[in-house]
Amino acid sequence: MTKETVKQLLLTIVKALVMTPDEVSIEVANDDQFVNFNLKVASQDVGRVIGKNGTVVQAIRSLIYGIRIDDDRRIKLNVID
Repeated sequence: MTKETVKQLLLTIVKALVMTPDEVSIEVANDDQFVNFNLKVASQDVGRVIGKNGTVVQAIRSLIYGIRIDDDRRIKLNVID
């Protein structure tokens, strides 16, 4: 899979969860070991994305951490306030 495909998958999942889907954005940043997907949502939607005790964001991470992208880096999802 490509980084752009993973980004579109994340956008599809997160936009279905939030009340203001127009404010969802994802920035992709690379470092030595990871491809970081930095997810930004509206302040009132942060709780919806994280979920009670982090269950929602952990479920999203479980889905995308199993994906292998074109280079040898692993995927990392960060929720930015």
